[in-house]
Amino acid sequence: MEITVNGLIGDHQNDQKHHGGPERAVCLYALEVIESLRAEGHPIYPGSTGENITTTGLDWEKLQIGQRIRLGETVILEITDFTSPCKTIRHSFSDEKFIRISQKLHPGQSRVYAKVLCPGMVKIGDEIEIKAATA
Repeated sequence: MEITVNGLIGDHQNDQKHHGGPERAVCLYALEVIESLRAEGHPIYPGSTGENITTTGLDWEKLQIGQRIRLGETVILEITDFTSPCKTIRHSFSDEKFIRISQKLHPGQSRVYAKVLCPGMVKIGDEIEIKAATA
């Protein structure tokens, strides 16, 4: 799939006031967090909370705003914010309690937004690497 400075080609956000744009071009979430939430009984699955990219193998709880992530050979993202959960994703949670992935209430369980510093192509199974946070 192709990632541009405005996000993934073919992606569309219904609420462009709160989603999308250059500072929130990509939404990422960790498969390990999704699996942990499923073990708690939540009916969440990859993609059900609106993330564009599901990652594996990252120390998700240590992610910080400003950190850079390399995807594949060329794509570089910079984390810009933790996403605020909203009612649109409520069906992914038991009793529709989507606040379960609020960064304020449950640090390390939130999805993250990122801007695209270097666009390019990525595919399933591409290597992913976290770089140091920028100053």
